[in-house]
Amino acid sequence: MNQSNRLKTFIPVILVTLALFSYSFTFVVQEYEVAIKLRLGEIVSVDFRPGLHFKIPLLNQIKTFDRRIQTLDAQPERFLTIEKKDVIVDSYAKWRISNAEQFFRSTGGNSARTSRLLSERINTSLRDEFGKRTIQEVVSDDRLALMEILTREVNDNAGDLGVKVIDIRVKKIDLPPEVSESVYQRMRAERERVARDLRAKGSEAAERIRADADRQRTVTIADGYKESEQIRGEGDAKATEIYAAAFNQDPSFYAFYRSLNAYRTTFGKGSDILVLQPDSEFFRFFRKVSGE
Repeated sequence: MNQSNRLKTFIPVILVTLALFSYSFTFVVQEYEVAIKLRLGEIVSVDFRPGLHFKIPLLNQIKTFDRRIQTLDAQPERFLTIEKKDVIVDSYAKWRISNAEQFFRSTGGNSARTSRLLSERINTSLRDEFGKRTIQEVVSDDRLALMEILTREVNDNAGDLGVKVIDIRVKKIDLPPEVSESVYQRMRAERERVARDLRAKGSEAAERIRADADRQRTVTIADGYKESEQIRGEGDAKATEIYAAAFNQDPSFYAFYRSLNAYRTTFGKGSDILVLQPDSEFFRFFRKVSGE
C-alpha cells in the first residue's frame, strides 16, 4: 500500500476523531436557554451568552434550562373567605427563570419540583388574601387589584427559587355544592323581594296615573258640557229672538200655528183620548175660521 492510499484511509478516522473532540469539548447555548457549568457537581459559571462555548469532558457538566415564560396551571383549591365560607378557586400563573444558579440550587432544575414549590407559595398567598375579603369582593372588579397583590407577594416568596412570577390570574371561582344551593336560595329570595318592591312601585305609579287621567277626563267633560250648554243657550236665545221677531209680524198666524202644532201633538196617536168641553179655548179654531 503506497503512502497516498494510506493517507486516504486515515482521513475519515481523523475527521471522526475531530468531530468527537469538538462534541466533547464544546456546547451550544440557544437564544431561549440559560446554562450553567458544573465541575464535579459544583457550579463554576453561569453567565453564558447564546452561541458556542467550551468545556472539559468528564470534568465539566452543562445544564441548560428554558428561560421562556412558562405556565403553571394549578389544580382548583378550596379557600375560606372572611365570612368563613368556602370557595373553590381555579388559577394559573406565568413565570420564568430569573436566576439560573439559584434555580438549580433550589429545584435541581426539575420542572415538577418547581411547579410543586411554586404552587405552595401561590396557594399560601391566595389563602391569605381570600381570608381578608368577602365573596362579593373577590368576584367584583376588585379582583384585578387582588391579582396584582398576589403577584407581588408570590414574587417576594419565590425569590429563593430563582424564578420571577410574571402574572397570576384566577380563571374561575365556584362555590362548593353544599353551599351553592343555600346561596342560590338567598339570591332568589332577594330577587323576589326586589321584584315585589318594583311591582308595588309600578302599581302605585299606575294608580296615580289612572287617577290623574280620570281627573283630567272629568274636567275635560265638564268643560265641554259647560261650553256646549253655553253655545246651546246662546243658540236658543238667538232662535227665540228670531222666532219672536218673526211671530210679532203676525200674532194671529203665530197663534194659529201654535194651535196646529198642539193638535198634531195631541192627536198624533190614534189611541189618545182627550175629554174637553166643545166650547173650550183649545178648539177655538174649529169654531171660527178667523180664530177669534
